[in-house]
Formats: sequence, C-alpha cells, structure tokens
Amino acid sequence: MHESLARDPHVAAPLVAVTATVRIVDGVERVRLNAAYVRALESAGLVPIVVPPLAEPGAAVHVLDAVSGLVLTGGEDVDPAHYGEAAHPELGPVNCARDLTELALLAAARLRELPTLAICRGVQVVNVGLGGTLVQDLPSQREAVAAHELDEERGSRVHGVSVDPGSRLATVVGAHALAVNSIHHQAIDRLGASLRISAHADDGVIEGVESDDPRWWMIGVQWHPEELTTTAEPWDRRLFAAFANACRARLSSASTSLPSVPAASASPASDGQETEARH
Repeated sequence: MHESLARDPHVAAPLVAVTATVRIVDGVERVRLNAAYVRALESAGLVPIVVPPLAEPGAAVHVLDAVSGLVLTGGEDVDPAHYGEAAHPELGPVNCARDLTELALLAAARLRELPTLAICRGVQVVNVGLGGTLVQDLPSQREAVAAHELDEERGSRVHGVSVDPGSRLATVVGAHALAVNSIHHQAIDRLGASLRISAHADDGVIEGVESDDPRWWMIGVQWHPEELTTTAEPWDRRLFAAFANACRARLSSASTSLPSVPAASASPASDGQETEARH
C-alpha cells in the first residue's frame, strides 16, 4: 500500500520548488536535476518546479510566492567560505551561484515557515545557512568513520542509521532504526542555530536534522531517499508523503486565508478604481 494519503483528483496538486545545478553535458552547459527527485515527488502527489542557480540569487525567492514547499537537493560541495574556513585539499567542486541561490531560498523559506525537505548537500546548506560548519572531507578528517561515498550503490541500503525517538523524523518514518544509502564525503560538523539532531549513522556521522521550531516543517537527511522509494522498506516513501502532506496543508491554509471578494455595490467606488486583492 502506498504511504501517501488518498488524494482528491479534483484538488490541485501543490507546486514545490526543487533546486538544481549546472553541468557541462555534451559540450553544452545545461541545468541538471536527477530524475529520481521528480519521480519521488510526483509519486507523493506533488508537482516539482526546477530552480537553477541564478546570477541574481535574490530573484529565486520570488519562486516561493507560487509554491507550497521547497526541496534542497544533492550535488556539489558547499564553499567553505560560507562558514569561515579555508578550502581543504580534498574539497570537491563548488558552485558559488548555486550556494548563494540556495542560501537565499533557505532564508526566505524559514521566514515564511514554508515546508522544506533537505537532501544530502541540502542538509549541509541548511546547516551552513543557520550558522553551522561542515566536515569538508570525512575520509581524511574523520579517520574513525566508515566509507560514506558509495555512489555506485545509489539504490542500496549500505549502513545503519539511529533515529531519535522524540524527533519529527521518527514520527514520519515510523522507525527508530533505518538502513540507508550513502553518497557523500562531507557532513555536518558544528550544528547550526535552531536545529536539532534527529539521526546518526552507526559511526556517529550526523544523518538527520530538523527545525526546533514546530511552526516550520523542515527535515534534512544526509542520505538520498529519492533513490529508495521503490524498495520494500516504507521509510523513504513515508518521508516524501509527510512532506507532501505538509505542502498540502500549506496550500489549504493559503487558499482559506485569501481575502474574500467584496459584494458588488450599486454605487461605484469614489475614486473609480477597483481595489486589488493581495495575497
């Protein structure tokens, strides 16, 4: 049985902003987003709207006027300049335009209390955006941890994760112990403000964080749940279903808060102008 709630086909599906990157493909610079994100979001009843890195990062914030949720996706390393550190020798490629675009989106989503799902790089962006720092390269900076960059096993559950029983994440996935995939070499180091840790890998690496503000639905996970929604285990489907439900609640709340249309009057307005309803 699919984990998401039954959806009324007559009710509009929520739009969600999904961040993307830019890569050179066949000699041409192209906006790129793995299709697994699209499939996972569509399966949960959402309509993804792709937001690429922009030359003017603040312009991306306008996209949030039209959506009911935000997904911060995986990808390049976050530039350590954003948390006051020099680049480690093992730092991977960075994308400054993407960093700035996503940090702007994060700040605006938090201010608006917009449901936010952060995945892999996305959870690192959240932590940095809220004042935290990152381990720039787990293999060289954390000798005791297991390998976490297992890109060739994207759809395999390769290590365990312990979930805090009191966390929102535990409520969402319905379990306190998970097995997940692992496609990263960076991780959260010092935790950002207004965050709480919700999950750890067996070796101690932080695998989940969430907002400590109950008004802001924000869950971030270090693994890639979008690659695991067709497996027998329900945890990752439940994560997308919970995000979708938060987006639907946001959409419903927004529609009921719209100002009502005033009744027609026999006499025209004194200035001859109609008043524009604003959302």
